Amino acid sequence: MYASYKSLRIEVKTGDKHVAKSPYILEGPIYHENCDCPQEESSAWLEEMNCPQTIPQIQRDLANFPIVDPDKIAKEIPQRFGQRQSLCHYTVKDNEVYIKTYGEHVGFRIFMDAILLSLTRKVKMPDVEFFVNLGDWPLEKRKPPQNLHPIFSWCGSSESKDIVMPTYDLTDSVLETMGRVSLDMMSVQANTGPSWEDKNTTAFWRGRDSRKERLELVKLSRKYPEIIDAAFTNFFFFKHDESLYGPIVKHISFFDFFKYKYQINVDGTVAAYRLPYLLAGNSVVLKQDSIYYEHFYNELQPWKHYIPFKSDLSDLLEKLQWAKDHDEEAKNIAKSGQEFARNNLMGDHIFCYYFKLFQEYASLQVSEPKIRDGMEKVQQPDDDLFPCTCHRKKAKDEL
Repeated sequence: MYASYKSLRIEVKTGDKHVAKSPYILEGPIYHENCDCPQEESSAWLEEMNCPQTIPQIQRDLANFPIVDPDKIAKEIPQRFGQRQSLCHYTVKDNEVYIKTYGEHVGFRIFMDAILLSLTRKVKMPDVEFFVNLGDWPLEKRKPPQNLHPIFSWCGSSESKDIVMPTYDLTDSVLETMGRVSLDMMSVQANTGPSWEDKNTTAFWRGRDSRKERLELVKLSRKYPEIIDAAFTNFFFFKHDESLYGPIVKHISFFDFFKYKYQINVDGTVAAYRLPYLLAGNSVVLKQDSIYYEHFYNELQPWKHYIPFKSDLSDLLEKLQWAKDHDEEAKNIAKSGQEFARNNLMGDHIFCYYFKLFQEYASLQVSEPKIRDGMEKVQQPDDDLFPCTCHRKKAKDEL
């Protein structure tokens, strides 16, 4: 939404008929995304957003850090990781965002900047200080009783202790839904292709050569083309093998994936960040066993939300045959996966996850977060095109 409104009427129709309780009337004011108008009471915002009291993955991740000493980690994390990794050191103070970057490749900070600024426009954030890993791989490989450092990452693994956030890809798609991104959780559900019965029964995969198992998948596809259609759209990591696993095929629209009944999900450098979108479609997902996970993987159930196969792909053909022999069960798994996506991976869930994570992490701090030497303020975007009047701020000023 690019403009603010006093109230909003939303009509949901099929043909000329309203669906469910449509039309829905939202009494305003309703603020657009770039309107800087935070709710002062975070408890009220959490209630309005229907955020859960606790989120299991956050509890698991923070259990490794019974206390957080901002002064200590402000010294130790840059010393340990700052030269070799790409990191952002953030402080949120009085609902303003400050940053200092470490490392050479810090362009991905734009995704973290964006979600923090978006949250501070919506709700009063707790004062909090933390480090974000901008790289693919989780960083904290130590195990207790060694001194663990709290690092926020977009991907976790069974071999690391990083604190997991929703991926930059999913976060960006939420902030830019129906905007500059072409793929988001809403548009996927509107473009799920043919009905289950009319889908192509060949298993489908497209992607780049970012893991050896992906090479094996393409090799399987060549051996069994009537069962699997898998091909690379780009070579980068295994360029010397392009003659073996090529030729490169043209990119196709992600929405066209759902012309196929069976979607194969194989890790890239880490977890394949397309999984939320695959689940949101109405094809069944076959997911590789993996040490890597996104923030929601631990809530997924194999054989309920997806069909699992071994990390070395040794039973993939067997699992595909099972799906073909148990069509109704496979259809129900696809439906359950889609329901999981709708109930756990939409915009409101992502905002809730981030806020609850920062709120609970902030509660572990044993000293006040500080605006450190070298930090710069992250500015809110200018919004001259659609200015907004914040009634919350106005009411506060009049008191």
